[in-house]
Amino acid sequence: MRLLRGAKSMHGDVRGGRELERGFTGSREYWLARYDAGRSSGAGSGGVLARYKAAVIGRQLAQWQVRDVIEFGCGDGRQLALIHYPAYLGLDPSPAALARCRERVGHRPGCRLALLDDYTGEEADLTLSLDVVYHLVEDAAFEEHMRLLFDAARRHVIIYSSNHDAPAGPEAPHVRHRMFTRWVERERPQWQLLEHLPNPYPFRGDVHSGSFSDFHFFGRVPGAGP
Repeated sequence: MRLLRGAKSMHGDVRGGRELERGFTGSREYWLARYDAGRSSGAGSGGVLARYKAAVIGRQLAQWQVRDVIEFGCGDGRQLALIHYPAYLGLDPSPAALARCRERVGHRPGCRLALLDDYTGEEADLTLSLDVVYHLVEDAAFEEHMRLLFDAARRHVIIYSSNHDAPAGPEAPHVRHRMFTRWVERERPQWQLLEHLPNPYPFRGDVHSGSFSDFHFFGRVPGAGP
């Protein structure tokens, strides 16, 4: 889960269920506490949705002949374990999430995992943001994530998220939908949307079998500067 760098973690007696949602104080705090409590990255990182994402990303790795990848928000590694990257840097603000990633994929050659606070400006052919954008409730968190995502990419960016505007609600205060393509058009005009791939498993009330996220593939405009 990719959020603001440098913010403080929420500590204390945090349990599963709805307590985190009821006590929501911020995006970064929510995800740090969620992983500390032993909860997962979410339903979309397992089952049919995870297999679908792995298949699509694997196809693009081959099609674009990707040499290296940076993922902003690698989470607990369940999704990561299904994909084989030529070289990979996974970043997340949660030490607990990274510990689980290391258990799952830390043995792989070319796989590096690091805290987001330790990111030093590395670049890669492809950068990834999977089920992250709609969890960035604060404007500053969203802006920073998008800047890092596009500025770290040499050739391509993949975003898997909803792409419409809707405010966070009381039942899910950690979810805020954003039309992020509008941000790309305004803030990074040297990038173009190559393809919007609708999800074959749309959300119909069950987060384990459907998602409101679609794939969006971006490429640098030929001849455009950095």
